[in-house]
Amino acid sequence: MIDLIEKARKTHSLEKDEITALLRDSGSTADLLAAADEVRSLFVGPAVHLRALIEFSNYCRNNCCYCGIRRDNRQAQRYRLSVKDIIAHVDAAARAGYKTIVLQSGEDVYFTVDRLTRIIRAIKERDMAVTLSIGEKTYEEYKAYKQAGADRYLLRIETTDKALYHRLDPGMSWDNRLRCLTDLKRLGYETGSGSMVGLPGQSIDSIADDILFFKQMDIDMAGIGPFIPHAQTPLADARGRELTLSLKTMALTRLLLPDINIPATTAMEALDPNGRIIALQSGANVVMPNITAEEYRKKYELYPGKAGEGRAFVSERGRIESKITAIGRTIGQEKGFRGEFLKGK
Repeated sequence: MIDLIEKARKTHSLEKDEITALLRDSGSTADLLAAADEVRSLFVGPAVHLRALIEFSNYCRNNCCYCGIRRDNRQAQRYRLSVKDIIAHVDAAARAGYKTIVLQSGEDVYFTVDRLTRIIRAIKERDMAVTLSIGEKTYEEYKAYKQAGADRYLLRIETTDKALYHRLDPGMSWDNRLRCLTDLKRLGYETGSGSMVGLPGQSIDSIADDILFFKQMDIDMAGIGPFIPHAQTPLADARGRELTLSLKTMALTRLLLPDINIPATTAMEALDPNGRIIALQSGANVVMPNITAEEYRKKYELYPGKAGEGRAFVSERGRIESKITAIGRTIGQEKGFRGEFLKGK
């Protein structure tokens, strides 16, 4: 296993059987995570980029079996922020020193191209980068957002196992998901994808395929986190909660794509109070503090136990910064585009 880790560290390439061997092996976990941290240091540096997350609507037209804001969850308390409220959140983030806004929502058809482009332009007027995480759209919609100034787009593939995807995402198409990612790359977005680890019916082989998919697509960001069952979904009784396997998946993604941005996901902190810090020491270099007003934040429940719940975003940022500096890392002062660190060396 040590030889495989060394191969990945030096060549940034592994065969599928080598990835599965490392995912299955428990004795090499510490070495794997340490190698990912070393590669992170060499290729993206010591800075942790803080990106302000605004969860602006929990309405969703989709019915994913693992998601707490799925269309058929009648217990979900629905909300959507007005354009004015979203801009107020953006201004608060700017005052707090954030350089990037992440706009995330369910697939809410209320937010038309006109509404979203107005929001994007307002953010760009404040000299901030814009990341969108709003689901599957047409090529023309993606083009309109890019022309309005959007910089990044995050659309997780969730799993490359098509049969599993269609079982857990009823009414959706894996091929259309791939089409969306391909369109985003063609349009020049910094394109993010990612996966959920520990889904019921997911195999180690399919997780290896996910990692190789990220490599083949040459994605710019990878959001990888554990599946956490939600009580108001069909998967309420599933096991999930695979923190170690999620960390190993993330670490292998860092080794194979050394210069990309990888967030320490909030789902990891939902399973361990230091989950995001552990992730930052295992290859991650981005944290997305949730700045959504508390009255709405608690209603955007993709999974239970979200990090930062019940804390004001100013105090949450201070808490995160203290944890980051305590492990010898710095707070990023730039917008954190892919390759930024290497260009500055």
